[in-house]
Amino acid sequence: MSVENPWICLEGRRVYTNPWMSVREDRVLRPDGQPGIYGVIEARIATGVVALTPEQEVYLVGQYRYPTKMYSWEIIEGGTDPGEDPMTACRRELQEEAGLVAESWYTLGGEVHLSNCISSEVGFIYLAEGLSTTASSPDGTEVLQIKTVPLREAVRMATSGEIVDALSVIGLLLAEKWLTLHGRYRA
Repeated sequence: MSVENPWICLEGRRVYTNPWMSVREDRVLRPDGQPGIYGVIEARIATGVVALTPEQEVYLVGQYRYPTKMYSWEIIEGGTDPGEDPMTACRRELQEEAGLVAESWYTLGGEVHLSNCISSEVGFIYLAEGLSTTASSPDGTEVLQIKTVPLREAVRMATSGEIVDALSVIGLLLAEKWLTLHGRYRA
């Protein structure tokens, strides 16, 4: 099986742009040699934070998600600003959304592709511990609720379909695995 790119891009053009994303349409030759088009959503780097208390409770953020027309409970998430690295974005999002700062940060896995059939968006997820409170400052698009639940309950929510946000499901499962590997998980 070849791992080489079987697609040939003949021409690409940007068809839509806003501050959070852009849509590119490419005129291509498909792997079967036939002409076609491929639409690609390009987005900022996504970030997720599993913010964990000493009692192994995780902070969840609840908000209404416009594209899915559903209320969603999620880990703390956001995106990078232009030129910003994912860790800096995570620190900013933790403060903005939950009014928290963390002493300790751990990378959970590496780059994840969130919807690679239509998007080039990648994400990075971190575990944050040693939390202390500060003022929150959500942006104007966010009406947020914050709650803590035991990590084991959040993992159950992720595996039962109560939490459906991809970055959250991945982050919660990776956090459980990371804590288990380090002998720290309290099931």
